[in-house]
Amino acid sequence: KLDPLPLCLPHVKIKVPQKFLLCASGESVKVYSSSSEECVHDLQGHTDLVSGIVRNPSNHLQVYSCSADGTVRLWDFTDGILIKVQPHSLPRSFAIAASFFALCTVLVKLFQLVAVHLPLSGDQEVEARELSAVLCDVSPSGAASFGRKVRVVGLPGTSVANKFFLKSGNKKGAKNAFTCVSCHPKEDCIATGHEDGKIRLWRNFNQKKEYTYSTLHWHHGAVNTLQFTPEGTNLLSGGIESVLVQWHYTQENQKDFLPRLGGAITHIAVSPDGSLFCTSHSDNKITIIQSCVKVSAIIQGLVKGEGVRTDLTIDPRSKALVLNGKPGHLQFYSLHRDKLLYNLDIVQQEYIHEEGLDQFEVVKAAFDTRGNWLATVEERTQKGSELEINLKLWAYDEQTQSFMLNTTVTAPHEDQITAMCFSPSPETTMLVTISFDGHFKAWLLADHSDTKAEGACWSCDFVGGYHHLKPGCCCFSADGSLLAVGFQEVVTVWSPSWELLTTLSQPPGAIRDLCFGRLSCSKYLLGTSTKNQLCCWNLLTCSLEWSTPVDVSLLQADPLSENMAAFCSQSGCSDLFVFKPGEPRPLYSQKALCTGKVQRAVFAPRDQMLESCEEHAQWLNRSQLYFFTQHMDLMTFSTKTEEDRLLASSKRLMVDDSVAVTPFYLLLGKHRQQQEALTNPMAERIQLPQGSIAIKELLYTPAHVLPSASFLCSMFVRSLLISSSSAR
Repeated sequence: KLDPLPLCLPHVKIKVPQKFLLCASGESVKVYSSSSEECVHDLQGHTDLVSGIVRNPSNHLQVYSCSADGTVRLWDFTDGILIKVQPHSLPRSFAIAASFFALCTVLVKLFQLVAVHLPLSGDQEVEARELSAVLCDVSPSGAASFGRKVRVVGLPGTSVANKFFLKSGNKKGAKNAFTCVSCHPKEDCIATGHEDGKIRLWRNFNQKKEYTYSTLHWHHGAVNTLQFTPEGTNLLSGGIESVLVQWHYTQENQKDFLPRLGGAITHIAVSPDGSLFCTSHSDNKITIIQSCVKVSAIIQGLVKGEGVRTDLTIDPRSKALVLNGKPGHLQFYSLHRDKLLYNLDIVQQEYIHEEGLDQFEVVKAAFDTRGNWLATVEERTQKGSELEINLKLWAYDEQTQSFMLNTTVTAPHEDQITAMCFSPSPETTMLVTISFDGHFKAWLLADHSDTKAEGACWSCDFVGGYHHLKPGCCCFSADGSLLAVGFQEVVTVWSPSWELLTTLSQPPGAIRDLCFGRLSCSKYLLGTSTKNQLCCWNLLTCSLEWSTPVDVSLLQADPLSENMAAFCSQSGCSDLFVFKPGEPRPLYSQKALCTGKVQRAVFAPRDQMLESCEEHAQWLNRSQLYFFTQHMDLMTFSTKTEEDRLLASSKRLMVDDSVAVTPFYLLLGKHRQQQEALTNPMAERIQLPQGSIAIKELLYTPAHVLPSASFLCSMFVRSLLISSSSAR
């Protein structure tokens, strides 16, 4: 099964009690602790993107979630229990109208705002059929705004109706189109945000007289989000400036600022009592803020930037995924904990958020096999000047548990560095870089016998080339005894003493990627070309073992097995083939894995080897494959064994479709079934093993929904007694 790892947090809500924060994340709803920042529950059940979440007005411990899969689900978010599923038409986002106990949904395909009546039923799955249209011509963005017009419509049972208009700006470059809307909780006032950075407060729209509006202005860019506090005393706004602005409602000239929050603010949520604010950002971060405008907690997901310039790599020490993070940084992200560990500042310069400004970017990163050294490459291209390149070597520091800068090489090559890799040999500490300048260079630690010495630094040991051709890729063998460098259409193989051992023939096309086989397949060298060829050479005979015409966009080797993964492009989609170089048939294949080309992938070693895995998933026993899609979604593969383990841990309470859904009624129903069995003389007593569902329900049911202890005790004791008929 292909599992997406959600990167965006499109919708955030703070729920009662204030220690919980809920956010829509991909196909699930995550429940975080606002104090510890840990994920308490992961509410899984939707099969498509979760578009909105909202609190149940009649029960503050429950929350509704709405998804593009066409269902609305009711959860007990404190215990992570699914209570009810209500399928209906395809929704986009929604909000609860507490006074009507109805669900207001924006339908994507029809662009309508409708009220969906939620029927009261004890069944777990109930179809919501009663729908009433509130507004029929909603814009595709999901708000009742149309360029420079906003409509105010009343829900069923009210007669509120009005329209707000704004004329097109006469000034050159004026942009006053609506971007967001927020309603005052107590007064007849609506706040609207605009592209020109202004906020307008509309009043008297519920009166017979003409409406009026006043203007607030601080943002220099578009206002992305607005939110009133529960009492309506303050208005919160955010935009691309990464500054939370708190406007005093009665004193519009007074405002408070909380700057430097990270990425652009995309959403704002406020707790029901107004003690906590919450902002979500474009870099996949949630910031929890106290009402005194002070940051109290940060929940950081996988940092989502404009693109990934570095390859996906695994830190050998922490087993974290390492790639581009904040501008000028590398992020270390724990795949097992689904949490950002830390950001490492590579560029070590203040990043200026200004469009068109040329600044240093991290484009390459590589670790040695022991995780003692990290190599990075940063580039900057300025108009009318040459390319600036810095090669940096970072040493791991045991005290700080992070990497410290050891050596900086300015202009290590005369042109762009295309690839680099460390030698896996334990006898030496060596880095190889290749560039479009036609050379590859070997960098050695000056005193590799004592890598922690203060005077230890890196220097260039060898410069190589081949007939003035430009190298494009390089790779070390598993033991470090061979180095393969691809020079356009020629593959060269070098020894550690920099002797050219052999060159390998290649069909027409430049070498795109090279990869040595592992373990029993270490005698093979595989390469891909721009002419859609996948070739395998036998290093013992120095001849071509086999080749196949396929457009491989990425070739990745599993460091713990002989398996290799090849991502192939065909008809606008990517296919995956997992194979061993010495076997003719692939171990696993999947067509139309995702749209576009896969350019980044990595095998992440598992903490524990999987056992009793299905035959077609044996290649996932030791490592797990992660890859980035064209739309910057991080995807991975999971086995049925892992899914069963996750279901067992997240669904401690098994809810049967044939019985009521509450834990109390579930226990009571089991008790009645036992009583009926005891009254029947022909009924056989059902043995209750130690791991039975009844005992698990008794042990894992939350305390606040359990019946009295006397009732539970008597029921449990009766289940252990042997009836008189059975004794006879």
